[in-house]
Amino acid sequence: MLQEIQNDVDADGYPIQILGVNEAGFEAGNEDMSENRTLPLLQDTDDVNVWELWEVAYRDVYVMDKEGTVRFRFNLTVHDLSKPENYDALSNALIELEQE
Repeated sequence: MLQEIQNDVDADGYPIQILGVNEAGFEAGNEDMSENRTLPLLQDTDDVNVWELWEVAYRDVYVMDKEGTVRFRFNLTVHDLSKPENYDALSNALIELEQE
């Protein structure tokens, strides 16, 4: 569903980039996670340890502004994107942040 949001914002001309960050220690799943997908996937490392620094929960989406400041977190387990209201909430929040 994140790919669909990326496609929507691309089609509307917004310079928004969605990407994934895989938790350190789970590198073995990278091939499966990126199969048939075009969103970039970054691999966290023990040295950087973004997951711990940001206290990431599984399926968190962190939204950052143009300066790289985290503005909000949106969890896809709690807010299932297959529900139109959740899809629209995340998509609209990304666009509104871009327009600031």
